[in-house]
Amino acid sequence: MRGCGQVSEQPVVLVAGSASGEVLCLDESLSFWGGVDPRTGEIVDHHHPQHGCTVSGRVIAMPSGRGSSSSSSVLLEAIRSGSAPEAILVLEPDEILSLGSIVAGELYGRSLPVVVLDEATYSSLVTGETVAVGEDGSLHRQSGSVDDDPDNTTGG
Repeated sequence: MRGCGQVSEQPVVLVAGSASGEVLCLDESLSFWGGVDPRTGEIVDHHHPQHGCTVSGRVIAMPSGRGSSSSSSVLLEAIRSGSAPEAILVLEPDEILSLGSIVAGELYGRSLPVVVLDEATYSSLVTGETVAVGEDGSLHRQSGSVDDDPDNTTGG
């Protein structure tokens, strides 16, 4: 059991699953409602630093989700249409994004992993590197990735 204020070095799996893809590190939190086009996966929030980038097929890393409870339904639609990220990695638990992924699993048999990382692991991620997310939330850096660290497993 963790005490108040302790930081876990183990990932916390909110929605289990395995996935792999190119990392897209977001400078700010993102709301899927009004922030992502569920048909294309493009970030359409004009105020977001990664406006115009696509989350589709990528492992996105962001500090947390950002509001509206409708984000779960937009993520659900993106999963249904095939434009969703492969996985979502966050610093803070996000029930709204988790709900969208869980419901997609129930309705469509497709969900995506949602994992809370510790600060060190999160900060080590680099846009463009390829990672695999394990069922236990562990991250495995793929060979040929941007950061070819000899110890290429993090967490888990």
